[in-house]
Amino acid sequence: MASPQNHTQETIAAVSPRRGASWANIVVGVQGPLVGLLLLCVVFSFSTNNAFLSLRNALNVLDQVTVLGILAIGMTAVIVSGGIDLSVGSVLAFSMMVTGWLSHDCGLPLVLSIVLGIVVGAACGLVNGLLVTRAKLPAFIATLSMMTIARGLANIITDGRQIVDYPDWFDSLATVRYFGFLSITVALFIVLVILSWIHLGYRTQGRSLYAIGGSPEVARLAGIHVRRMITWVYVGSGILSAVAAIVMASRLDSSQPSAGLLRQWSSAAPA
Repeated sequence: MASPQNHTQETIAAVSPRRGASWANIVVGVQGPLVGLLLLCVVFSFSTNNAFLSLRNALNVLDQVTVLGILAIGMTAVIVSGGIDLSVGSVLAFSMMVTGWLSHDCGLPLVLSIVLGIVVGAACGLVNGLLVTRAKLPAFIATLSMMTIARGLANIITDGRQIVDYPDWFDSLATVRYFGFLSITVALFIVLVILSWIHLGYRTQGRSLYAIGGSPEVARLAGIHVRRMITWVYVGSGILSAVAAIVMASRLDSSQPSAGLLRQWSSAAPA
């Protein structure tokens, strides 16, 4: 008969993870893409004579990922809640064209046009949320419909032509670097990342999204307003798509109906 001490040691050995297994989990698990990215950075650093690690290149990469990163924030919340938003790229284009159309063709102040463009993004997200929660459509079908509608409206509103010649102050949001490295658009992206991290990790509403994604019925029985939360998640995704549209318009000094094509897949990957 085994002694209690031997039994305790066997139990600890059984539940303790093996060192080799933990490393394998890191490589092939959630951290796998991060490990691959770090390896690529090391390879590029040595193959380009450290030009890859230069400040100039780092700023260029940060500028390039700003639009995609803002879209990914909204997509992350949607995926965590168990859904998908295929309309982010089209909503981006629609909001961008509405902003340009209101400021250039309708003569509204650009600041007001930006606000109304963000309202349009929120409205698109609200329609997505209601289709998912009230009409009981699968998120894939609901957002695929919005993707088609928003892309069509983005082309119709100006007959497919792009809008150019924004004011200098608007262009400077993405081109002027404060302290030698930080533009307004990059600073906005960093702030949004921090706020989303705090919200998803430490706020009750953010933690509720994980419960909804795991099991909506269990989350409902736990007292979480599932339909309301899911609706607001899609509204947030629409707002962030509109914010990304403003950032892209500032970088390009134009509004283009073809903007954001296939962005739904590239924004889902980092999410």
